[in-house]
Amino acid sequence: MRRYRLPVILFFVVYAALAVFGCFRLNFTFDFQQFFPRGDEDLAYFLEFIEEFEGDDNFLLVALEREPTVFDSSFLQEVRDFSIAVRDLPEVDGAQSLTTFGYPIKTPFAITTVPAIHLDEPARYAADSARIMADERFVGNLINRRGTALVTVLKTPSLIALDQSQSLMRGLDSLMLQYDFPDYHYLGPAYFQTELVAMSIREVVVSAIVSGLLVTFVMFLLFRRPLGIAVALVSIALGLLLFMGTLGLLRRELNAIAALYPVLMIIVGTSDVIHIMSKYIDELRRGLDKEAAIRVSMKEIGLATLLTSVTTAVGFASLLTSRVDPIRDFGINAALGVMIAYVTVILFTTSLLSYLSVDQIVKIGRQQAFWDRLLEGTYQFTQRRSTAIKIGTAVTVVLCFWGISMITTNYRIESTLPRNRKVTEDFQFFERELSGFRPFELAVTTRDSSRVTDFPVLREIGKVEDYVKAFPFVQSTASITAVYRSINQAYNNNRADAYVLPTSERRYREYRQLAENVPDVNLNLLVSRDRQKARITSRLDDIGADSIKVFLENTRNWINANVDTGLIEIRSTGTGLIVDKNAEYIRRSLLQGLGLAIVIVCLLMVALFRNWRMLVISLIPNLLPLLIAGAMLGFLQIELEAGVSIVFAIIFGIAVDDTIHFLSKYKLARRRGLDVPEAIHLTFRETGKAIVLTSVVLFFGFLVMLFSISPPSVTIGLLISLTLASALVSDLLLIPLLLRWLDRG
Repeated sequence: MRRYRLPVILFFVVYAALAVFGCFRLNFTFDFQQFFPRGDEDLAYFLEFIEEFEGDDNFLLVALEREPTVFDSSFLQEVRDFSIAVRDLPEVDGAQSLTTFGYPIKTPFAITTVPAIHLDEPARYAADSARIMADERFVGNLINRRGTALVTVLKTPSLIALDQSQSLMRGLDSLMLQYDFPDYHYLGPAYFQTELVAMSIREVVVSAIVSGLLVTFVMFLLFRRPLGIAVALVSIALGLLLFMGTLGLLRRELNAIAALYPVLMIIVGTSDVIHIMSKYIDELRRGLDKEAAIRVSMKEIGLATLLTSVTTAVGFASLLTSRVDPIRDFGINAALGVMIAYVTVILFTTSLLSYLSVDQIVKIGRQQAFWDRLLEGTYQFTQRRSTAIKIGTAVTVVLCFWGISMITTNYRIESTLPRNRKVTEDFQFFERELSGFRPFELAVTTRDSSRVTDFPVLREIGKVEDYVKAFPFVQSTASITAVYRSINQAYNNNRADAYVLPTSERRYREYRQLAENVPDVNLNLLVSRDRQKARITSRLDDIGADSIKVFLENTRNWINANVDTGLIEIRSTGTGLIVDKNAEYIRRSLLQGLGLAIVIVCLLMVALFRNWRMLVISLIPNLLPLLIAGAMLGFLQIELEAGVSIVFAIIFGIAVDDTIHFLSKYKLARRRGLDVPEAIHLTFRETGKAIVLTSVVLFFGFLVMLFSISPPSVTIGLLISLTLASALVSDLLLIPLLLRWLDRG
């Protein structure tokens, strides 16, 4: 060991230098299309659909407020100037607001237009306001229901990239400074991308700093010697640096879940460091020299830590069964990070330790007596209160299944947005005052030689449109029928009640000649070039993925019963549908991934212990924390969405570590000839302290995520902390009972 320690340290110094370079190449991203499930037939259909039509996410809405009413000449003039100027911004293909919109009107000579708002004639504002507030095309879309906010609709690229979003938002923020609007709000994919990437960067930095401070405090309490604290902290920090640098060198993209990486690497590294350093200290105190102590530590703890690292990596790798790319990427990256942390500790940390004696690493004091009393008391409790432990476990399992039955996947966008941030306030404003964000699309395809512009087809489309508009959570519905409804309204003095389809085919043919002259209010392409496909586009309130699924099922049933499906085929599509389908895939991949992880861990346990009884003993205490995590989701009514779904992989991957350390020490004690009670007793004394300490670090390490402004991160931190605490209790109380019952050989 002495011969290799200097080359090993030099290797890690060079690797660290490369990692620093890699950190500057880290790429943060957030795209809604990342959450599209891979290999889904609805996704394939949607991608074909938007090749002929514009996407349903090609917008950025700017709401400009003025109390008590927007009908003020100076305010309206500024809105018009803004709506024209914004067209020159990068990535803006067009813009529209009520200040630039004209009503079609029939004259004896032709169809012409009149302004929706007569900007230069304040005396007409009252009439303009009354007409606009009675028009369903505008209320909730271009003006809010109270008449206190106007919306400028910006047309942007569909599936907009992050660099495009950032360029657009920089330009928009700069332009906004040139105007004196009382208040304004944004809504759209470009805004979400920009803000959530900025949040991800903040979360990574904050979680790394807070976790580092926590670990520093723990190491101070544990070692009380500057060199011992320094070795531990340098090892942990190096593991984090190498991991983040490796991600940068590999050009791995970091998404919204990346805030977990610093916490994960710090606490996993801390766990490995505590185990290896505790063993090294124990061997030195027994009288071994440094070389021998390192050998024993690497042999006994190194193998156990390797197995714990592999099982943790397997837990994360189980996320590869997900169809959602950010979750798959997290699984790959986290598994890589766990192994980097292990290699760093087993090579770099042991190389540093080989230079130090006990007195240089740790200050032995009264704390050892405290640990001896605590662990002895726990051991005695498992002997005296075995019946109480069994009853408590049974009651816990029953409560867990009750809680699991209450789990909901009714995912809402608002529940994932950062707390106390403008992006969330803006989202809530649009949900409360306007048409919200979630896109809802129905794709219409004609059968045989029919065309969308045929009168019978148009009437069927109108029936569907009127049906969905009747739901209070469906907003801003539009289709090709809007063109003919508008012409009919123009032929009837723009009365609000005349915004309907013509009742006769003769009248429809008259309107058809004028159809190309009617402006497209929603800036969307509503009919395909071959006139055989059309879209019905809407926005839905943020009512939740499961609620929307029920709505879609009811709509499908209504269409089958009330629409001539021999004439047209109607199918749900759009980004909203694709993202919402994740709830179903999350449930399925969660079970598949966990099942695969459990099987792999079982095989590893069999290879390690070569005894089926030990396999049962190792699994039971680690399945219980999974049940507890599921029950907490149900009891706390936490929506099971993409981010939260990774909790189970983390819990299983990490919780099994303490079990492996406990059983590995127990196995060594049994090989020495100790009977079951003596082997359990020795395991408590020699391994119990490291297990408790690492669990305490894990508990508080994940609680660090309570400082996050992201609700999913807070939820993940709370769930993992509490369930890993339950895993510690499960290991210390259940494993001794199971060993006394099953290990009688």
